[in-house]
Amino acid sequence: MSTPAATPNSVLAAFAPSAARRRRDRAARTVIAGFTLLALVPLVLIVYYLLEKGLGSWSGSFFTTDPTGASFFKSVSIGGIRSAILGTIELVAIASAIAIPIGVGVAIWLVEYGRKSLFANVTRFFVDVLTGVPSIVFGLFIYITLVITGLLGRGLAGYKGSLALALLMLPVVIRSSEVILALVPNSLRESALALGAPRWKVIFRIVLPTALPGMVTGVLLAIARAAGETAPLLFTVGGAEKTTFSPGAQMNALPLQIYNDILSPTTSVINRAWGAALTLVVMILLLNLLARLISRRSRLA
Repeated sequence: MSTPAATPNSVLAAFAPSAARRRRDRAARTVIAGFTLLALVPLVLIVYYLLEKGLGSWSGSFFTTDPTGASFFKSVSIGGIRSAILGTIELVAIASAIAIPIGVGVAIWLVEYGRKSLFANVTRFFVDVLTGVPSIVFGLFIYITLVITGLLGRGLAGYKGSLALALLMLPVVIRSSEVILALVPNSLRESALALGAPRWKVIFRIVLPTALPGMVTGVLLAIARAAGETAPLLFTVGGAEKTTFSPGAQMNALPLQIYNDILSPTTSVINRAWGAALTLVVMILLLNLLARLISRRSRLA
């Protein structure tokens, strides 16, 4: 005797969640949404407070003049943050020129040559350790090895701050580049090698172009992290109010400007610190948006 065929409605009913499961699902969704809103509260408050305090300091002269120090007279201009903005860009650019080629080179060796060797695993371990090291440790390292000993010239200098930022960026660049390079299908490498191409040409013509969008995203995130660091610069750069483009001289930077201004008893100088903080947040936000845009385009390609 044949059994009646199952209808679509009966199949859906058999797999439909029970009332108890639906209640648990709604409760879990509610808890997750609550914790998400709770995490957003401090973020929204920080952004709101920055906008409220910082926008009032923004003006044309705020971005085009150098800081002139503190004054208790309201009629005397205290200047803007031009030297801080240009100094931040220069310091991060030098640090990027150091950290990005070395970091990408290490990542290429780990993925293409080292793979699962003992030395590669030890390298990955120390890179992971460096990723969690506080930024002030990198500043102290450069201060002890270069500033105190005078190995590359005595005194504080911009290039020493860039070296500290490069050390901070290096583990981030290595790990992000390694992850992206490992995602490139091995079939691409094997096909190019089967056609007789040497390994170095496979890496530069096949692997790197394929992984480039994702690697750019990781590099931009590392740059954004370095741009907002204060501790490494306190021991290496020193700070200067005037604009200078010489890496061998003391330079200004937005984190240093904020740190020095917020300690002032003068209200106008403290307001300049809030304006500089908002400027720094906007710069890092633009870098992160650029990274997200590149990442999205790479997924659509």
